[in-house]
Amino acid sequence: MFKCINRTAQFTRYLQSAGNGFCLNQDFRLVSSLPLRMTDPAVNRLVSDIIRSPEDKRVYRGLEFTNGLKAMLISDPTTDKSSAALDVHIGSLSDPANISGLAHFCEHMLFLGTKKYPKENEYSQFLSEHAGSSNAFTSGEHTNYYFDVSHEHLQGALDRFAQFFLCPLFDESCKDREVNAVDSEHEKNLMNDAWRLFQLEKATGNPNHPFSKFGTGNKLTLETRPSNDGIDVRQELLKFHSTYYSSNLMGLCVLGRESLDELTSMVVKLFGEVENKNVPIPEFPEHPFQEEHLKQFYKVVPIKDIRNLYVTFPIPDLQKYYKSNPGHYLGHLIFNGYPLHDYYFQGWVNTLVGGQKEGARGFMFFIINVDLTEEGLLHVEDIIFHMFQYIQKLRTEGPQEWVFEECKDLNKVAFRFKDKERPRGYTSKVAGLLHYYPLEEVLAAEYLLEDFRPDLIEMVLDKLRPEHVRVAVVSKSFEGQTDKTEEWYGTQYKQEGITDVTIEKWAGADLNGKFKLPMKNEFIPTNFEIYPLEKDSPSVPTLIKDTAMSKVWFKQDDKFFLPKACLNFEFFSRYLYADPLHCNMTYLLLRLLKDDLKEYTYAARLAGLVYGIASGMNAILLSVKGYNDKQHILLKKIIEKMATFEIDEKRFDIIKEAYMRSLNNFRAEQPHQHAMYYLRLLMTEVAWTKDELREALDDVTLPRLKAFIPQLLSRLHIETLLHGNITKESALGMMQMVEDTLIEHAHTKPLLPSQLIRYREVQVPDGGWYVYQQRNEVHNNCGIEIYYQTDMQTTHDNMLLELFCQIISEPCFNTLRTKEQLGYIVFSGPRRANGVQGLRFIIQSEKAPHYLESRVEAFLCTMEKAVEEMTEEAFQKHIQALAIRRLDKPKKLSAECAKYWGEIISQQYNFDRDNIEVAYLKTLTKENIMQFYRDRLTVDALKRHKVSVHVLSREMDSCPIVGEFPAQNDVNLAPAPSLPQPTLVQDMTEFKRSLPLFPLVKPHINFMAAKL
Repeated sequence: MFKCINRTAQFTRYLQSAGNGFCLNQDFRLVSSLPLRMTDPAVNRLVSDIIRSPEDKRVYRGLEFTNGLKAMLISDPTTDKSSAALDVHIGSLSDPANISGLAHFCEHMLFLGTKKYPKENEYSQFLSEHAGSSNAFTSGEHTNYYFDVSHEHLQGALDRFAQFFLCPLFDESCKDREVNAVDSEHEKNLMNDAWRLFQLEKATGNPNHPFSKFGTGNKLTLETRPSNDGIDVRQELLKFHSTYYSSNLMGLCVLGRESLDELTSMVVKLFGEVENKNVPIPEFPEHPFQEEHLKQFYKVVPIKDIRNLYVTFPIPDLQKYYKSNPGHYLGHLIFNGYPLHDYYFQGWVNTLVGGQKEGARGFMFFIINVDLTEEGLLHVEDIIFHMFQYIQKLRTEGPQEWVFEECKDLNKVAFRFKDKERPRGYTSKVAGLLHYYPLEEVLAAEYLLEDFRPDLIEMVLDKLRPEHVRVAVVSKSFEGQTDKTEEWYGTQYKQEGITDVTIEKWAGADLNGKFKLPMKNEFIPTNFEIYPLEKDSPSVPTLIKDTAMSKVWFKQDDKFFLPKACLNFEFFSRYLYADPLHCNMTYLLLRLLKDDLKEYTYAARLAGLVYGIASGMNAILLSVKGYNDKQHILLKKIIEKMATFEIDEKRFDIIKEAYMRSLNNFRAEQPHQHAMYYLRLLMTEVAWTKDELREALDDVTLPRLKAFIPQLLSRLHIETLLHGNITKESALGMMQMVEDTLIEHAHTKPLLPSQLIRYREVQVPDGGWYVYQQRNEVHNNCGIEIYYQTDMQTTHDNMLLELFCQIISEPCFNTLRTKEQLGYIVFSGPRRANGVQGLRFIIQSEKAPHYLESRVEAFLCTMEKAVEEMTEEAFQKHIQALAIRRLDKPKKLSAECAKYWGEIISQQYNFDRDNIEVAYLKTLTKENIMQFYRDRLTVDALKRHKVSVHVLSREMDSCPIVGEFPAQNDVNLAPAPSLPQPTLVQDMTEFKRSLPLFPLVKPHINFMAAKL
């Protein structure tokens, strides 16, 4: 996988959580210290005083190997999964000039066999059999490999993993096949605006700077061109690996149940022998944007109908100043203090983000990105003038220590009450951080704000001047006005110098009286009391209120003991999804509500309190998550705003226009996403299409939307789950507040039980096979989703389906992706909707859908023999792997809450599902699986129910729905069975009308018994 941005850019980091880039006081530092007994010559230094969060019960040890490799070992006796990651401080910026994408190709190839384990799927098969998974990514400066596995099998997985860095094969036949996977990955990104803009930024800097390289690579750069130039790519891969895969550029992180001493001896044995080639860490002291690349204006044509303004300044690398983080301080002020509301009402701007963006060692960028309205597109120079006015305000006011201290407090709290991470993501992240921070500080470094440095803040501010600016405006309105084409993605653009007159105007930006620094953040929590568990506190949610108006489920946290809570609400209304008009009005209402609350809720988000609101089929879903101290204040504000909302006319017009664009932009989504969308339309009793929504949007007027609000709120049923560090009394009090607010302001009454409508799933007849075809007019790839509907959800059927999916998962990827190279996206697994389920395959490929269909059927045929011949030991391994996956404990409150909430909104209420189903799973036999396969999946099975969605590429006018392929006689390909003629679905409505519906799944619990 190629990543288009190096380590996560600071500006997105601080927007997403209050948890990074700030600081903590000494009183919140804990160190991991254990007696040291290591005297192995492979270890140069052993570090035990690792700063960790006080709530973190894991113990840590840092190692510096004699060969230069740095490692962080994490012992967690409670973990269900073990994990490891290795980050090589080399990425695409180090590609040879004549072979773009070599670092990325090397990442792909390392998975496909080593001298010790030559079988190309040995690693993935071992992980699959032991509840594991793996992935990797390449960025400009890093190649990061990571896996997780059931805790008993860390040693076996780590041994296979270590060989990547000791003795990879780079097998010739694998190379010839895997180049197609890289090419398919690039093809997937080709029409994606984020990738196109990323490469355009690289292409418009210094062409001789490594930053300008094309990092993903494709068939042209990795096969065709090298072949024409007489270059042996396998030899180049070997050379790249032997040159750069040096132990001194490696960061390793391993997490397991073993003790630190056991982990130490494990990693020393496996990684102590990695060769140190003393490769210097690549540094790029010259910025890719020099004088001639500044004061430039780029007009860019996107694929989707989007309107964005990107303002970029080159700045020096600020990494070494992580304890004062001047770029973060300025990003915080620009986003939090920038007077966005003034432009809202002028109607120029929708959203704004700003802050430092990482480039590579030696250079960074400071960016301000704006989502423009139609009117804003006509006022780009004015918007930038106002930006410079605000920057001038920051210069005049000077660095403010109270702002720095507030940031410091925010992160002190975030680090102190940090959620536990999932092992795989945690090891991957820590392995990358080892290159940047002392071992003692690796876990805390992104939170360490200790030194208020006005001089550094002023230094960065001094770089944010008009003479250093680069401006890019992205809009469909530039079609036909461009004269340049970017080489790799074909992006159309025009480059113009910004006139001296404009630069002088911006340079003369004066102080604007409307601009003020942000207020102190009132949402920073101060009460961190953990409420004592109530006597006989149940282990699952219980129903503490059940009235005509509301059902309240409550669960006091008994696992994480952090001052946090998750509040989830489902507001049922009969009007939300009644027809496309009401569906549109619901969407617009919620968008306008979020838009109106944006400024108020931003401070809450910085302080670790987030909310989300969205529409489901017949309900509005609201969640408020984070520190429980001031949660009720945010909840009350949201409910009051809902009940008394006044729509601003200007924002209505802007958001309606943005919604129309988003409906139109669906055409540019990936083919496999289209396939999933069409299957949902086919299988759900009622579902409005994008076309139907678009046609009905003209009917949404401001008066109509204003009239809709009281209608919507007139009758509701509210189901809620309140879970976390809260008491039963406070939970009931919060729910009472919600009801009282709605009754007082909106005169809300209970919805009638008969109006609590749930949509059902279409039932495919025995032996039925239906094919639905559509064309994707943007991408030159096909997409397919094949769905074998099995039955309604029950414990028995759930486990048969999941176990079958576990058994076929790795062989499916190995056969259809690695060996047959059908495409970068190859997926198999269960599909569940409205209580009905089945097996699904999703593929995106340059090959035709009916060919993909035949290859999936061929693969399914091979699985009959594979299961038949499977030993009992191998079968039990799959049962164990699935059991471990299902019993993997949630790592944080929000993850546990999501499981319970899923049970509530599906109205199945099986809160102990994992334990119940795993107990049943362990009773299944191989014969049960064979019977499931014969009954439901063989071509001539009587109870086979199949629906296929074929999405054709933009260059295909038509395609047969089924076909025979003589080329499949290739000895390496499993023979495809002869398939019957399917029914072509030409009218979706007729298809649904002609078929019965499944009933809804019965709730797992007795509601009378559920009440306390």
